[in-house]
Order: sequence, then C-alpha cells, then structure tokens
Amino acid sequence: MSSNTLETTMARMSAIWGPLTSELVTAARALIEALAQASPEEPWLAELHRDQPASRELYRDAESGFVLLAHFENAALYRPPHDHGRSWVIYAVQQGESEMGTYARVDDEAGKTRLVKRGGTLVKPGQAQVYLPGDIHDTLCVSGPALLFRFTERDLKKEDAVDKKVTRYVQRDGIWVPSTP
Repeated sequence: MSSNTLETTMARMSAIWGPLTSELVTAARALIEALAQASPEEPWLAELHRDQPASRELYRDAESGFVLLAHFENAALYRPPHDHGRSWVIYAVQQGESEMGTYARVDDEAGKTRLVKRGGTLVKPGQAQVYLPGDIHDTLCVSGPALLFRFTERDLKKEDAVDKKVTRYVQRDGIWVPSTP
C-alpha cells in the first residue's frame, strides 16, 4: 500500500516525538517544511486547493496529542499578536506568502504590559517558522490565497477555550496590550 506525503510525514513525526528539545524542533520543522513542498497533485492536497477551507484538521495524534491544521487565507488577512499558551507551534506556507511578526512582552514602570515588535519574516512556499511556548507573533497574508499548515504540540482549542492559556492582544491608542486586563 502506498502512502502520501501527509501520512508519511505524520508517521515520521510520531516516530521522533518526545519532550521539547532543540533536536525535536529541528526535525519537526524539517518534516513540516517537506510537507509544505508536497505535490499539489496528491489527492489530499488537491482537495484542499479545491475546497480552500478557512480551517481543516488534517491529523490528530491520538497518543501524543499533536495536531496538524490547514488554513486558507485571503490576501490582507491579519491575525493580531497572540501566543499559543504552553504549546509550541510550526507554521509552514504551501502556497502564497505570509509575513509573521515577533514581539516581546514588556512592563513599564507603572506595571502596564505592552508589546514591542522585534521584526518580521516573509514566509514563502516551502518555508516554516517555529514559535516556542511564550513566543508572541502575528500573521499577515501578503499574497493569497495562501495555504498554511499549522502544527501544534497540543489541541489549541482546548488550550484557549477551556484552559484559558492563550493570550491575545488588542491595539489601544496605538499600543498592543493584552486583550484582558
């Protein structure tokens, strides 16, 4: 029985899975970048390109808990700064381009929290960005429709909605601040 790039990638991810280490991040990033370079002729990827879902779960590992999602984004779609709680994440672009900015969370003398933007990276097809627990980033689709893969070490819906571990930011008077005080 032949397997496709998605099945092969997730099987390899399961085989290397373990605690967060530099080696795991390097290997996982290489796997997700290879996935982003899969042929659009593969049926699972052709279906994604045809349907262009805003979000679709492609894989969930029952034992380890990691999740792979696909997201189609239109040009100019902006996702404000946020972190991923206790999770680490890999974003990879399969089609289009996405600019991903990084931020530092700082407190002023009065104890008020704000974000300072470090910079941004233009992520092109076949490339990936890694965000570790606590990293803060935003995304802007600069060339779309873009197809992004988002690999997370755990279910972020639960992390966000149930455990309340994800922090989102809003702009107030031109300054990014936590959305909840």
